[in-house]
Amino acid sequence: METVGSFIMYLIIALSIVVFSVLTVTTRKILRAATYLLFTLFATAALYFKLDYEFLGAVQIAVYAGGIVVLFVFAILLTSHPGDNSEQLASKKRILGLLGGLLTFIVAGYALVSRCANVCTTLPAMSNPDMHTLGEQLMGTGEAQYLLPFEAISVLLLACIIGGVVVARKR
Repeated sequence: METVGSFIMYLIIALSIVVFSVLTVTTRKILRAATYLLFTLFATAALYFKLDYEFLGAVQIAVYAGGIVVLFVFAILLTSHPGDNSEQLASKKRILGLLGGLLTFIVAGYALVSRCANVCTTLPAMSNPDMHTLGEQLMGTGEAQYLLPFEAISVLLLACIIGGVVVARKR
Protein backbone atom coordinates (compact mmCIF):
# COMPACT_ATOMS: atom_id res chain seq x y z
CA MET A 1 0.00 0.00 0.00
CA GLU A 2 2.95 2.29 0.62
CA THR A 3 4.04 2.12 -3.02
CA VAL A 4 0.58 3.20 -4.23
CA GLY A 5 0.66 6.23 -1.93
CA SER A 6 4.20 7.02 -3.00
CA PHE A 7 3.21 6.80 -6.67
CA ILE A 8 0.19 9.05 -6.13
CA MET A 9 2.37 11.59 -4.32
CA TYR A 10 4.87 11.48 -7.17
CA LEU A 11 2.07 12.09 -9.69
CA ILE A 12 0.81 15.08 -7.68
CA ILE A 13 4.30 16.59 -7.50
CA ALA A 14 5.03 15.93 -11.18
CA LEU A 15 1.67 17.36 -12.25
CA SER A 16 2.23 20.50 -10.16
CA ILE A 17 5.69 20.96 -11.70
CA VAL A 18 4.24 20.69 -15.20
CA VAL A 19 1.24 22.94 -14.52
CA PHE A 20 3.21 25.69 -12.80
CA SER A 21 5.95 25.54 -15.46
CA VAL A 22 3.40 26.04 -18.22
CA LEU A 23 1.75 28.86 -16.26
CA THR A 24 5.16 30.50 -15.79
CA VAL A 25 5.78 30.83 -19.50
CA THR A 26 2.21 31.56 -20.61
CA THR A 27 1.10 34.31 -18.23
CA ARG A 28 1.37 37.89 -19.43
CA LYS A 29 1.86 39.41 -15.97
CA ILE A 30 5.52 39.26 -15.03
CA LEU A 31 5.07 39.09 -11.24
CA ARG A 32 2.66 36.20 -11.65
CA ALA A 33 5.27 34.46 -13.78
CA ALA A 34 7.81 34.88 -10.96
CA THR A 35 5.27 33.51 -8.47
CA TYR A 36 4.53 30.48 -10.66
CA LEU A 37 8.29 29.92 -10.97
CA LEU A 38 8.49 29.95 -7.18
CA PHE A 39 5.78 27.27 -6.99
CA THR A 40 7.64 25.19 -9.59
CA LEU A 41 10.84 25.40 -7.54
CA PHE A 42 8.99 24.41 -4.36
CA ALA A 43 7.49 21.40 -6.13
CA THR A 44 10.95 20.41 -7.34
CA ALA A 45 12.17 20.62 -3.74
CA ALA A 46 9.25 18.39 -2.73
CA LEU A 47 10.44 15.86 -5.30
CA TYR A 48 13.92 15.92 -3.75
CA PHE A 49 12.44 15.42 -0.30
CA LYS A 50 10.39 12.51 -1.59
CA LEU A 51 13.58 10.89 -2.90
CA ASP A 52 15.14 11.30 0.59
CA TYR A 53 17.60 13.95 -0.61
CA GLU A 54 16.96 16.33 2.26
CA PHE A 55 20.08 18.40 1.60
CA LEU A 56 19.24 18.97 -2.07
CA GLY A 57 15.66 19.86 -1.13
CA ALA A 58 16.88 22.39 1.42
CA VAL A 59 19.35 23.86 -1.06
CA GLN A 60 16.59 24.05 -3.68
CA ILE A 61 14.42 26.06 -1.30
CA ALA A 62 17.21 28.25 0.09
CA VAL A 63 19.11 29.02 -3.11
CA TYR A 64 16.59 28.83 -5.90
CA ALA A 65 13.20 29.44 -4.32
CA GLY A 66 14.68 31.94 -1.88
CA GLY A 67 17.56 33.65 -3.62
CA ILE A 68 16.89 33.43 -7.33
CA VAL A 69 13.19 34.29 -7.21
CA VAL A 70 13.91 37.25 -4.90
CA LEU A 71 16.57 38.35 -7.40
CA PHE A 72 14.04 38.05 -10.26
CA VAL A 73 11.41 40.03 -8.38
CA PHE A 74 14.01 42.67 -7.46
CA ALA A 75 15.03 42.97 -11.12
CA ILE A 76 11.39 43.15 -12.23
CA LEU A 77 10.61 45.92 -9.76
CA LEU A 78 13.70 47.88 -10.82
CA THR A 79 13.27 47.61 -14.56
CA SER A 80 9.54 47.56 -15.36
CA HIS A 81 6.04 48.30 -14.20
CA PRO A 82 5.03 45.03 -12.51
CA GLY A 83 1.25 45.52 -12.81
CA ASP A 84 1.27 45.98 -16.58
CA ASN A 85 0.59 43.20 -19.01
CA SER A 86 3.40 42.27 -21.34
CA GLU A 87 2.83 42.96 -25.00
CA GLN A 88 1.29 40.28 -27.15
CA LEU A 89 3.96 38.90 -29.43
CA ALA A 90 3.00 39.25 -33.05
CA SER A 91 4.67 36.82 -35.37
CA LYS A 92 3.79 35.63 -38.82
CA LYS A 93 5.82 32.45 -38.31
CA ARG A 94 3.64 30.70 -35.73
CA ILE A 95 3.12 27.65 -37.93
CA LEU A 96 6.88 27.32 -38.36
CA GLY A 97 7.36 27.65 -34.60
CA LEU A 98 4.69 25.04 -33.86
CA LEU A 99 6.22 22.70 -36.43
CA GLY A 100 9.67 23.18 -34.86
CA GLY A 101 8.26 22.54 -31.38
CA LEU A 102 6.50 19.39 -32.55
CA LEU A 103 9.65 18.14 -34.27
CA THR A 104 11.69 18.80 -31.12
CA PHE A 105 9.10 16.93 -29.05
CA ILE A 106 9.23 13.94 -31.39
CA VAL A 107 13.05 13.80 -31.41
CA ALA A 108 13.29 14.21 -27.62
CA GLY A 109 10.61 11.55 -27.10
CA TYR A 110 12.40 9.12 -29.41
CA ALA A 111 15.72 9.77 -27.64
CA LEU A 112 14.11 9.21 -24.24
CA VAL A 113 12.30 6.03 -25.25
CA SER A 114 15.32 4.52 -27.00
CA ARG A 115 17.64 5.44 -24.10
CA CYS A 116 15.25 3.99 -21.53
CA ALA A 117 14.89 0.79 -23.56
CA ASN A 118 18.69 0.39 -23.71
CA VAL A 119 19.31 1.26 -20.08
CA CYS A 120 16.55 -0.96 -18.71
CA THR A 121 17.82 -4.01 -20.58
CA THR A 122 21.59 -3.63 -20.15
CA LEU A 123 22.23 -2.16 -16.68
CA PRO A 124 21.67 -3.82 -13.32
CA ALA A 125 19.26 -2.29 -10.84
CA MET A 126 20.56 0.96 -9.37
CA SER A 127 20.44 1.99 -5.75
CA ASN A 128 20.12 5.51 -4.39
CA PRO A 129 23.57 7.00 -3.75
CA ASP A 130 24.36 8.47 -0.36
CA MET A 131 24.89 12.21 0.11
CA HIS A 132 28.68 11.93 0.09
CA THR A 133 28.71 10.28 -3.33
CA LEU A 134 26.14 12.74 -4.66
CA GLY A 135 28.17 15.70 -3.36
CA GLU A 136 31.35 14.38 -4.98
CA GLN A 137 29.57 13.98 -8.30
CA LEU A 138 28.02 17.45 -8.21
CA MET A 139 31.02 19.40 -6.93
CA GLY A 140 33.91 17.37 -8.31
CA THR A 141 36.29 18.50 -11.03
CA GLY A 142 36.80 15.17 -12.74
CA GLU A 143 35.15 13.66 -15.77
CA ALA A 144 31.31 13.71 -15.65
CA GLN A 145 31.33 16.00 -12.61
CA TYR A 146 29.62 19.36 -12.43
CA LEU A 147 31.74 22.00 -10.67
CA LEU A 148 32.51 23.91 -13.88
CA PRO A 149 28.84 24.30 -14.98
CA PHE A 150 27.94 25.28 -11.43
CA GLU A 151 30.57 28.03 -11.45
CA ALA A 152 29.53 29.14 -14.95
CA ILE A 153 25.95 29.59 -13.76
CA SER A 154 27.12 31.61 -10.76
CA VAL A 155 29.08 33.94 -13.09
CA LEU A 156 25.97 34.25 -15.29
CA LEU A 157 23.86 35.21 -12.28
CA LEU A 158 26.47 37.79 -11.24
CA ALA A 159 26.34 39.26 -14.77
CA CYS A 160 22.52 39.44 -14.51
CA ILE A 161 22.76 41.30 -11.20
CA ILE A 162 25.26 43.79 -12.63
CA GLY A 163 23.10 44.23 -15.74
CA GLY A 164 20.02 44.89 -13.60
CA VAL A 165 21.87 47.53 -11.60
CA VAL A 166 23.16 49.19 -14.79
CA VAL A 167 19.68 49.28 -16.32
CA ALA A 168 18.19 50.63 -13.09
CA ARG A 169 20.80 53.39 -12.87
CA LYS A 170 20.04 54.65 -16.37
CA ARG A 171 16.44 55.36 -15.35
